[in-house]
Amino acid sequence: MPEQVLELTVNGRKQKKIAKPGARLLDFLRDELNLTGAKEGCGAGECGTCSVFVDGKLVKSCLMPAMKADGATIETVEGLANKGELTPLQRAFHKTGASQCGYCIPGMVMAATSALRENPFADREEIKERLGGNICRCTGYQKIFEAVELARDVMNGRLPATAIDVDEKAEKYIGANVRRLDAPSKVSGSLRYAGDMTMPGMLHMQVLRSPHAHAKILSIDTSEAEALEGVECVVTHEDVPGEDGFGVFVHDQPIMARDKVRYVGEAVAAVAAEDLATARKALGLIRVEYEELPAVFDPFEAMKPGAPKIHDYADGNLTKHIPIRKGDVENGFAEADVIIEETYSTQAVEHAYLEPEAGLAYVDHDGVVTVLSPSQNITHHRHMLSKIIAKPINKVRFIMSAVGGGFGGKEDMIYQGMLALAAMKTMRPVRLVFTREESIATTAKRHPFTTRLKVGFKKDGRITAAEMEAVADGGAYGLSTEGVMRKAAILSCGPYDIANVKVDTRGIYTNNTPSGAFRTFGGMQVQFAMESHMDLAAERLGLDPFEIRYLNAMRDGAVTHTQQKLDSVSATRVMEAAEKASNWERGVPNGRGATRSDLGGPGTRKACTLGARLAEQADHRVEEEVA
Repeated sequence: MPEQVLELTVNGRKQKKIAKPGARLLDFLRDELNLTGAKEGCGAGECGTCSVFVDGKLVKSCLMPAMKADGATIETVEGLANKGELTPLQRAFHKTGASQCGYCIPGMVMAATSALRENPFADREEIKERLGGNICRCTGYQKIFEAVELARDVMNGRLPATAIDVDEKAEKYIGANVRRLDAPSKVSGSLRYAGDMTMPGMLHMQVLRSPHAHAKILSIDTSEAEALEGVECVVTHEDVPGEDGFGVFVHDQPIMARDKVRYVGEAVAAVAAEDLATARKALGLIRVEYEELPAVFDPFEAMKPGAPKIHDYADGNLTKHIPIRKGDVENGFAEADVIIEETYSTQAVEHAYLEPEAGLAYVDHDGVVTVLSPSQNITHHRHMLSKIIAKPINKVRFIMSAVGGGFGGKEDMIYQGMLALAAMKTMRPVRLVFTREESIATTAKRHPFTTRLKVGFKKDGRITAAEMEAVADGGAYGLSTEGVMRKAAILSCGPYDIANVKVDTRGIYTNNTPSGAFRTFGGMQVQFAMESHMDLAAERLGLDPFEIRYLNAMRDGAVTHTQQKLDSVSATRVMEAAEKASNWERGVPNGRGATRSDLGGPGTRKACTLGARLAEQADHRVEEEVA
């Protein structure tokens, strides 16, 4: 497909530019006009971050060929505001705190602008419908809807113009609704993320990844790729001058696979070229010879004798084992009237932050290797990279770009090392931006857990003992697994005062995609098990679910199973507030009769009274009614 000269009007200005073959409107706006407010979150028209107006109609610019925009009038988020003054809608987004990471916000502002242009009096349901093609991973949408409603009412005169004014001079910060300092740049589309950054002479990187889950690397031949016109360098593990290993707790992961690959999608080589098309073509010219090895994908299989060994140092493929003991579990179970035992499973979960992984590396005029990326662990990354590239720490610099969603998934230095090596090898800036498919297929996920939980109860619901064994699939490399196992062990018993506890959490290497940090960091998986167990116990013992939780909740002065003394505990107050806010109707789960307390059955709601009564009882016990 030949190049095409496009003549169009963008944000009120006539433009005449060459569109590259196969370019989308999104590429043309970003690469040729430097309008980076429109983002690429998915490349498939699903997320809405690339939304622009074409001849007045809202369009997903990642789906529109650039050539189809010839002669059109284009309006991007940068063109909404007049000479830097935010529109009422953008000011309302700022006022309500509707932007968090901000990556989705330019597209969300465009969709909201379209909604109010189509119907200036749109109600919330219509606003929701019109914003339905735009995804936000941070806000929960409520503040966004509030912002659109606020702007609507100001624009219609229902509210004064001052309703969207923002007080920039906060007199206090604790307990106050303080506006984000970066909100104006986010709502206007002027904030630049790593994938928006450019530098003169910048090269583009692409990564060759393993098609095998477990295989020896017999040879890597990069000669044809290096000979391709436009290719500046190819980097492999042989270009690493220092200690080739990184990780949050154990430095077991090489910058690029060394000797063998351990999961499908692991980086094997990277190309830096004048443009993306050349870099992608060069990947197909790299010849890698593999010898496939037996692979293991289940952590329980990985622990068995004779299972494929993923890392030589890890016997039984054990990444980390955290054991915790308190009291005498056997005696505790002997005292129980009812013992409930169950196994719970949780799956791997993709972070799905709207900003794909991206970074830009260069060597500055003083020879300082500089990496700009949305790192959530920037100081640790700097120290690791210093050892990997064998440079003193004062010759390594990390700059944290705006993070377009992270949730823990950007704690790991999975690509910054490749960028640094290429920048050092070419002495030119190098940028890498993951595709959505690459991000999903190759980056860390929430740890899948299998949790066996055994808990003993007295007839009145009091817990006498708890035993938990949690096994997590850590995937091919350690990443945050050790920390996740520690947090899972610490939070395993929830907010409950249990005298006898036995907990074992284990992270296991497999040939799956590595598992890493994700919000709740190991706590969610074990808490799902414990809270599900409490509901089962309430049903078995004929208790209301709140009742059994009030009975066992820790109070001020409690000592946890990790021997931490809690001077102040708010668990019962939180439960009381939740019970009241939810209009909870007391009763036994699945309608198995009335509660055994004297507080009424289904349909009778006396919020907070049980918590208050139990708090007054020195022994925290509930009198059992006679059935």
